Amino acid sequence: MISTLATGIYAGLGAAAGAGLAVGAFVYASQWPGSRIFGTAITAPARPGELALTFDDGPNALWTPRLLDILARHEVRATFFLLGSRAAAQPELVRRIATAGHTIGNHSWSHPNLARTRASRVREELTKTSETLQQITGAPVKFFRPPFGARRPAVFRIARELGLGPVLWNAMTSDWSEPSADRIAKELMKKIDGLERRGRAANIVLHDGGHLDAGANRGPSITAAGLLLERYAKSHRFVTVDAWR
Repeated sequence: MISTLATGIYAGLGAAAGAGLAVGAFVYASQWPGSRIFGTAITAPARPGELALTFDDGPNALWTPRLLDILARHEVRATFFLLGSRAAAQPELVRRIATAGHTIGNHSWSHPNLARTRASRVREELTKTSETLQQITGAPVKFFRPPFGARRPAVFRIARELGLGPVLWNAMTSDWSEPSADRIAKELMKKIDGLERRGRAANIVLHDGGHLDAGANRGPSITAAGLLLERYAKSHRFVTVDAWR
């Protein structure tokens, strides 16, 4: 009786452990930017010395123009992954981004977790955003970054059916909640320098907007971007994600 009970307990524990591992593997595959289990994406090539500044969740009426001014002063082009809902509310600002020569990508319409979103809504989110951006700029959208980095096989499949190349990252901080631009910049510098030592380019994420608040304060993020430009503009090559396609 004891042996049978023990066997049942061990079996239950084993099943629970297996389930826990399965959940952990799914979370890793669906959200960790380095995971390729659910499909490949552009991250950064083996090109040390190349940096891609990418900005998510915009445009932001206050902070995106300031960012554009900083980029113009350094003659650097960046990649902007825009939310369709924010873009629709700020079409002139979207046109300014495009006219300045920056690359515009699709960041969905409303920033859902696409790993937990039904396929029909994934398609709707991406289609509506790409159509809106193309109507505003007159140019097709070629790149897509999933909100939170969250995806599953259907997400990348739908994106590619819509002509969108998925893009992730390899250098990010919690800039959306960090009030210190110096801390944001220093943490990113550590990541950039570490990637360079390993022979990799850096695909850097900062936020010029906020998916929860259209008027989010992105002053620290924009200032941090300026600090990165001051540090690396003369020694490194800044590119948009087009260069890594």
